[in-house]
Amino acid sequence: MASGAQLLRAPDAPPHGGYRGYVADPDGNAWEIAWNPAWRMDEAGHAIFAL
Repeated sequence: MASGAQLLRAPDAPPHGGYRGYVADPDGNAWEIAWNPAWRMDEAGHAIFAL
């Protein structure tokens, strides 16, 4: 990738919904990138999980 990141796992749709993918930044730190349309967000952009 042009930014120096490395794809660790291609995006897919897990059984619990949404989408996820995994990358490593230029320092080798692994990151999960996830999106789920069912997640509610607060005004600061944090996910709200109901208990």
